Amino acid sequence: MSEQAPEELPEPGPPAAPQARVLGAVAAGGALGALARYGALVLWPTAHGDFPWTVFVVNVSGCALIGVLMVLTVERGRVTHPLVRPFLGVGVLGGFTTFSTYAADVSGLLVRQELVAAVAYMVATVLAALAAVWAGAAATRRLLDGGVRGARGVRGARDGDVREAHDGRDVRDGGDGRDGGVRGVRDEGRAG
Repeated sequence: MSEQAPEELPEPGPPAAPQARVLGAVAAGGALGALARYGALVLWPTAHGDFPWTVFVVNVSGCALIGVLMVLTVERGRVTHPLVRPFLGVGVLGGFTTFSTYAADVSGLLVRQELVAAVAYMVATVLAALAAVWAGAAATRRLLDGGVRGARGVRGARDGDVREAHDGRDVRDGGDGRDGGVRGVRDEGRAG
């Protein structure tokens, strides 16, 4: 356990960038994300009184991309530039996804006394957004780990030769995981 007080521990992730550059990255990314959302609304307009499918799809797809981004930047550290998360995460994806329009759409459904549609939209958006973050993260992990390796893959290796912990450590012999948890695995997905 560290002897440092919690407020003294360094924040995980890439090194910090100067504040002005971070603000510039967030602003530029936010403008691009908002323009992309606006473009989606123009290309796929929702008629007055219809279910707000465009905002639903924008929010869910944005959440999937957030899952991808978090794996690449935080979990795996594949992207380390200090402005990537502020630009893409807070900026582009923050501008692209929209809680305010979601809330306004729910309010509009309630004003029109479409209670079933309003509740369905509220619940479906939250569940689909959470599932999308998970799916985006899981798909990214799988791609980074080499995708499917042979018919059975690493996890299905013969006789359980290789098991991986969630963080990629080879746990069959307490390995430290420096080899990505696939020590001794050939392309066919079998150990040895």
